[in-house]
Amino acid sequence: MISNASFTRNKAAQVGIGTLIIFIAMVLIAAVAASVLIQTSGTLQQQAQSTGKQATQEVSSNLIVKSIEGVRAKTGTTSMASNMSLLKVKVGLNVGSSPVDLNQLIITMTDGTNTNDLIYANNDKTYGNAMDNFSSSNTASVNLGHLLTDTQTTPGANGRYFFTVQKIRDEDVSFTQGNPIMNTGDLVTIYLSVVADGDTSYTTIDGVTTSGNQKDSNLDLAPRTTVTIVMTPEAGATTMAEFVTPSSYGTRETIQLYP
Repeated sequence: MISNASFTRNKAAQVGIGTLIIFIAMVLIAAVAASVLIQTSGTLQQQAQSTGKQATQEVSSNLIVKSIEGVRAKTGTTSMASNMSLLKVKVGLNVGSSPVDLNQLIITMTDGTNTNDLIYANNDKTYGNAMDNFSSSNTASVNLGHLLTDTQTTPGANGRYFFTVQKIRDEDVSFTQGNPIMNTGDLVTIYLSVVADGDTSYTTIDGVTTSGNQKDSNLDLAPRTTVTIVMTPEAGATTMAEFVTPSSYGTRETIQLYP
């Protein structure tokens, strides 16, 4: 028996070089898109890590002002300056703080009329040279003497542009005059010259012999003066201390000013 066979042509399928080209193009587009997404996600991850690290430093790197004492210049035991001549600012770090390099610290101090922007005595970047006669091999007391009495052509009197530091507590022995790095638990005293124009003839300030050669700091911390001190580290929160000097200094050489 002979059967009649019928054949049906399926026109729904698409074959040929056109389909192949479209398929390859789709693969290439998907590969390019995946590459862009991977590269973008990597860049975003790096930026996020960097931003997170900086944000952590800003939050955790905090200086804390523990106390501020004012010291008057004197000659002998009875003759004392009518204004403050030196501020001793005790500073520590907040719990969990990152290390703070005092060589990069900026201290802005104002008496309501004049303002001094101070940098650490060993910082030679801002003015092109460090504080006149500063030496990392000197003791803190010797460097304090130079802060109070010395001057140079640029930028001028040391006390108007620089501050010095003495360590009080430094368990890991990492803090030096040449490399003033504070770690958590460290405690230091920052010396700020506030010698007034009319108080330059006295012979000693806080046990440092000045022989009447102390230089005017451009500040005047007389009684009832509002003083503001702002500390701006390289990274971290700004610290501010504000106080009003007593109505009278009486016969006291050292006076607690803050808190």
